[in-house]
Amino acid sequence: MTTTFTHHKRRKLKSEINVVPYIDVMLVLLIIFMVTAPLLSLSVDVDLPKSDARAVDSKKDPVIVTVDADGRYFLTLQGGKPEGIDATELSARLSAFVAQNKDVPVFVAAPGGTEYQKVMDTMVLVQAAGVPRVSLMSQPGGNAR
Repeated sequence: MTTTFTHHKRRKLKSEINVVPYIDVMLVLLIIFMVTAPLLSLSVDVDLPKSDARAVDSKKDPVIVTVDADGRYFLTLQGGKPEGIDATELSARLSAFVAQNKDVPVFVAAPGGTEYQKVMDTMVLVQAAGVPRVSLMSQPGGNAR
């Protein structure tokens, strides 16, 4: 009589967590976020709110530099009438006026439909003319006091 012994291996239980699927999901999400992140910040429409601020009290009439939607400049010197002016003449006249009147307030104004870049370019032009402090001018909102 022959007896055969069969040896069956017992499997040990694994007490480990398989993290490979989690890594795969993480990499897919990383790729999705990397692709979509630049597309989310292409442009932002900004509609600035109306201001509740009170008017600035000043002893001297301000100098107002206005830029319209077409990029044309208008200069109003201390209570005078606005006159159309080009950029080089604006810079020359403004620097001469501010040199004589050092503490006169200078405001930059623009209608609501004007591009923000034109307003910023105007502020840079005014500061380049030697004006130490430039303020933005706004219309009071409906709930101003």
